[in-house]
Amino acid sequence: MIVRPDYIQAVSPFIDQPIVKILAGIRRSGKSTIFEMLAEELRSRGIPNDRIIQKRYTEMDIPENISAADMYRELLEQIQGKGRCYLLLDEIQEVKGWERCVNSLLEGQDADIYVTGSNSKLMSSELSTYLTGRFVCIPVYTLSFKEYLDFKSQDPRSEKELLEEYIRFGGFPIIALGKYDEQSAYQIVNGIYHTVISRDIVKRHRINRQDLFDRVVKYIVENMGKTFSANSIARFLKSEHRTVSVESIYNYLRWLEQAFIVYPCHRYDIQGKSILKTQEKYYLADVALKYCLLGYNRKMLDGAIENIVFLEMKRRGYGVYIGKNAAKEIDFIGERRDEKVYVQVCVQLPENSDREIGNLMEIPDHYPKYVVTTNGMDVGIENGIRIVHLSDFLLSERW
Repeated sequence: MIVRPDYIQAVSPFIDQPIVKILAGIRRSGKSTIFEMLAEELRSRGIPNDRIIQKRYTEMDIPENISAADMYRELLEQIQGKGRCYLLLDEIQEVKGWERCVNSLLEGQDADIYVTGSNSKLMSSELSTYLTGRFVCIPVYTLSFKEYLDFKSQDPRSEKELLEEYIRFGGFPIIALGKYDEQSAYQIVNGIYHTVISRDIVKRHRINRQDLFDRVVKYIVENMGKTFSANSIARFLKSEHRTVSVESIYNYLRWLEQAFIVYPCHRYDIQGKSILKTQEKYYLADVALKYCLLGYNRKMLDGAIENIVFLEMKRRGYGVYIGKNAAKEIDFIGERRDEKVYVQVCVQLPENSDREIGNLMEIPDHYPKYVVTTNGMDVGIENGIRIVHLSDFLLSERW
């Protein structure tokens, strides 16, 4: 088992606290492995093995139509008479009404509770009703480049070669652990994608016109990192003689977010210091999701690098926005407590770098400003703007 210590570090402050710890992210992002790591951490703290109770609630691991009451009775039976127990409940969203079960265990038993799920309905209104102020969510992403290098620690190739592979293959752990060619890797990611689409979206939300839903998803994936709206999608589909309501498109976008296929990135008005409600962009949970649907070519490189930088900022706990400074645009503004960072992304710095450097120079504050590029010849400092290679940006301890 290759460890991902950042997640144990994120969970550790909440161990033995009277709150439910929720690890949520796209399927196959490594949540079950993080639970194995957590069990090891608990054992290292002297917790006996019989008090660490791990249960999986995937469709293959539980009886059909198991109820929350069944779940509660089974767990109660396993913890009775043992003293404080640690419950690690994997893919819990498959059990309808699980919130009531977890709430009863939290209130009535000596139990420290951890759950994972692949649908952000884990943070739904039902959960808030039963567990108001008594849960913390720890997002789980596919591998960062630093983690990818850890997974490939026995690989003799250079960091540069592994970065190129990471950009092409993405960060799903199952891909990083294997030795796949491009076609095989994308076939595996395609299987993950279709599992999420069919099980977490189409089946859950009873979508009747899946062909129309699939076309909307393809449009979103094609336009990863570009500005669009539900209205613009509706107009595009109308040009293809397909009719879909704007309300349906909003639902599709919300369900894709809930299944962690996409993440929204809202626009932030730097001058007005306010979040704008229109013309947001969407980024994918992993760049390989785009390649598995559309194939890979180098024309996608700009968007792929942008997506990778966006996810890295999210992993580090930043709220990430598109910056609007009058008519100028900043690719990303990251805010985390009292910290702020501005980032422009490009494959190669053009001779006229007004957009990349000039736009940053016009921001009248002293927070760090970066241009991230894949061209090692461009790196340096220009007018206080740090121009860094993508690998250095991704591997830097702090920005």
